[in-house]
Amino acid sequence: MKIIGRDFEQTALQQYVKSDKPEFVAVYGRRRVGKTFLIKEFFKLSFAFYVTGLANAGKKEQVKNFNAALNHYGGMPYSQEKSWLDMFRQLIHLLEHSRKKGKKVIFIDELPWFDTPRAGFITALEYFWNSWASSRPDILLIVCGSATSWMINKLIKNHGGLHNRVTRRMLIAPFTLGECEKFFQHKKIVMDRRTIVENYMIFGGVPFYLDMIEKGLSLPQNVDKLCFSKNCTLKDEFSILYASLFNHSEKHIKVVNTLGKRAKGMTREEIIRASKLQGGGLSHVLEELEQCGFIRKYQSFEKKSKYPVFQLVDPYTLFYLHFIRPGTANKHFWTSMIDNARHRAWSGYAFELVCLVHEEQIKHKLGISGVTTHTASWRSRNTSPGAQIDLIIDRNDNVINLCEMKYIKEEFAVDRKYHQNMCNKRDSFLQETKTRKAVHLTLITTYGVKQNDYYGLIQSEVKMNDLFWEQ
Repeated sequence: MKIIGRDFEQTALQQYVKSDKPEFVAVYGRRRVGKTFLIKEFFKLSFAFYVTGLANAGKKEQVKNFNAALNHYGGMPYSQEKSWLDMFRQLIHLLEHSRKKGKKVIFIDELPWFDTPRAGFITALEYFWNSWASSRPDILLIVCGSATSWMINKLIKNHGGLHNRVTRRMLIAPFTLGECEKFFQHKKIVMDRRTIVENYMIFGGVPFYLDMIEKGLSLPQNVDKLCFSKNCTLKDEFSILYASLFNHSEKHIKVVNTLGKRAKGMTREEIIRASKLQGGGLSHVLEELEQCGFIRKYQSFEKKSKYPVFQLVDPYTLFYLHFIRPGTANKHFWTSMIDNARHRAWSGYAFELVCLVHEEQIKHKLGISGVTTHTASWRSRNTSPGAQIDLIIDRNDNVINLCEMKYIKEEFAVDRKYHQNMCNKRDSFLQETKTRKAVHLTLITTYGVKQNDYYGLIQSEVKMNDLFWEQ
């Protein structure tokens, strides 16, 4: 099968293969994002050793599984030891007698699943790397896991024997819009860019979900089949997704449920009041959700880092909370929702989130890819009703872009009312922030801004097509 996109990651993997030193690479990212597929396809399964952990299995089953992989790649029977230290000693024996030329690639997939309670797996991994592999320039050890919080806290941030031992880290993020377009083209699925954007607003750029889109059906038909039909494929995906990533996932689910009720996000104190979770454990939950890409932490333009706001940004989670979880939909629910008021309200907000995760594409269109920037939001303390800017790009070249996002089926026409509203926002921002930078009003729309008597207010614009730009 062909690897779609992932150009940066493929270049990095090639560099690791050519490296003249031992490499310990940690590959992580949320479930269903294509980590295992990337590694397997890039190396064409040409591993000196490969094993994957077993979900919800104890130490005995994990050791037996590891032993079977040793036998397969070693071409000889290895005894099934009880100790992980002994199992890794056997792996050393296998690699020392391997006939592979060049870098010997060891791929341990779903690494967190091997770390069963009191099993000693991490200690044995430390022994393997520190006592042997770290002195072998022909070794490329790749470990992978969907439990992003485990990979970061127990491996990358390890304070024991693996402290600073990971030489490379590789976060596999969801596809961009451009990569989604390539994916559908590869599958011979005809989909215009607006439909690709709407697909992204529902499923994000997660390849596993995209691969479920059926050729010959419209997007609404596919959504009904996957999310609302009887015994649909994604019926239990929400609970499975969070349970697979986090221990005690009920806390994480409570946080996303809480954030799902406030589109623009909440401060930590607001989350505590709304969710009733204790503050002590909340920081860890928020950190794990952010590490996995379900929420983002951003700053108010004026408050900097003192009062960060947490916002739910995972498209599938938002779609689930708003439309699937209520359980009142029929098998033609999404098809019947086309262009009604509820759909329009959701699509406007969902499009904002698509724009937020395509910040690099927006900066490229504005011609500021090489300019150092800080992104933030802003909410007026004085105006009523409160003026708010969801995306501010604060630039080192003495300019601030105040970005508004509009998702409609045609060119966006700035009328007198909208013109006045934007002027009020700009003036309030200038007055309250006391900034001395030039403030540019920027519109991000599907098909651009119609030139009329009020068009001159807009300093720059970004169109939907610009979000498909790839480096």
